Amino acid sequence: MFEQFAAEARATVASALEETTLRGDRRIGTEHLLLGVLHDPGAVRALGTDLETARAALDALDRSALAVVGIDVQGIDRAPIPASRKRTPFTSGARAVLPRALAETKKAHSRRITPDHLLLALLGCERPDPAAELLTELGIDRAAVRARLGQSGR
Repeated sequence: MFEQFAAEARATVASALEETTLRGDRRIGTEHLLLGVLHDPGAVRALGTDLETARAALDALDRSALAVVGIDVQGIDRAPIPASRKRTPFTSGARAVLPRALAETKKAHSRRITPDHLLLALLGCERPDPAAELLTELGIDRAAVRARLGQSGR
C-alpha cells in the first residue's frame, strides 16, 4: 500500500515514526499519525492547532490516564527506548487508518494518498482511539476541518 503514498504522505509517516521515538513508544499509533500529519503546514491550518499544542495535549492525556490508576508522573522523565534495527510496527488502529486513507483518496479521485487523506481518515477515528481522544482534548471540530479541507481543493 505504501507505493500509493505521495512523497508528502511518506514524509508524514516518517514524522509519525519520529514522534513515536520522541515519546518513547514502541509502536506507531493513531496519535503518532496525527502528530505526523501536524508536520504538514496545510494540516496545521485545517486543524487550527499546531504540533507543540498537540504534543502537550497528548502528554496531558497520558498523565490523566495514569492518575486514574493512582500513578503520579509529575516531574518524572521517560526513559529512552534503545534504538532498534527492527521496523517499528503499527498498532491495529493505525493499520486501520491506512485503508480509510485510500478510500478518501479514491473518493477525491486522486491517484496518491496525501497528508490530507490521512487526516480525513484520522478524523473518522472514534473514542477510545488515541487520535479521537487527542482530537477531543484539542477541541477540534471535525466537520469544520472536513469543510476546510474540501474548500482548499487539496
